[in-house]
Amino acid sequence: MFWLIIGAMLAAAVLVIAVPLYRFEKRLSLTSVLAIVTIAAIAGGFYSQIGTPDTETQGGDVAAVDDMVASLATRLQENPNDLQGWKMLGRSYLQTGNFPGAVAAFEKAVAMESSENGQTIADLGEAVLMSDPQTMTGRAGQLFENALALQPDNPKALFYSGMAAVERGNNALAAKRWEALLATSPPQNIQDILLQRIAELRGESLQPVGPVAVPSSGINVNVALGDAAANADLPDATVFILVRDPNQPSPPVAAVRRRLSELPDDVSISESDAMMPGRVTSAFAKLEVIARVSLTGQPVAQPGDWYGQTIIETAATASIQIVIDQQVP
Repeated sequence: MFWLIIGAMLAAAVLVIAVPLYRFEKRLSLTSVLAIVTIAAIAGGFYSQIGTPDTETQGGDVAAVDDMVASLATRLQENPNDLQGWKMLGRSYLQTGNFPGAVAAFEKAVAMESSENGQTIADLGEAVLMSDPQTMTGRAGQLFENALALQPDNPKALFYSGMAAVERGNNALAAKRWEALLATSPPQNIQDILLQRIAELRGESLQPVGPVAVPSSGINVNVALGDAAANADLPDATVFILVRDPNQPSPPVAAVRRRLSELPDDVSISESDAMMPGRVTSAFAKLEVIARVSLTGQPVAQPGDWYGQTIIETAATASIQIVIDQQVP
């Protein structure tokens, strides 16, 4: 349960972070991708259970998270000197989207530590940034600088301060910060992307690092509603078609979106739909394919969503059909 809750919160955080950084993409290609995978790596790889329609306890997990956070907030009112409690509350608020609450909690923790803990200051900077993306070159940016002054190798501060430098047009500083981030030994695929972006910032050319995926014909999926879903009077919601590794479901290997009004539809899922560079469908012997109608528009399955799923042998299967005929309890 603990890992499920952490995974769901991180999934929400990754999606939220990608939005305010979208404006950088026009000046620095693949920056949004870098943001997603780097933050996921820094957070520890707990991106979990995204799009899992068949988790029986899923409906209760959202309420459980809310209850846990509310209980923690109440406890801190009774014991306001609990430093670790304020940090935990700040992280909980940050991941569940209560950014003003996260700012207040981390401000309390920073004050209790007399502004001497670089990680806590970096966490506060992230909360401030999520509350207002315009603060990247304002208060949030300054907090990341303060964090680096105390902890020069802090991954979160190095990453965000690099983004702030890009926003200010200081490519040399951005490259320097991300070179320092490289020194913290992130996963190989993160290193490859950082190297490419650093070379771009410095005006250099760099050959692709690591294995290059061989293009494949992908997977053709015919997605249709079953009778029960068709008779459920559903709104024109988003339909997520997710391809996952059955042994490691999160994050998905690839994802495609459609509208419910487009069904039935033949969907082609290719290597270009991969969620992370180098993690492509042709690299897996078996894959799980899920089609889910998201009534809330969220990538994480919610009670009431309709779905269908199947597991395929990748080498032997090029075309499949999925009927959306089950409902998340």
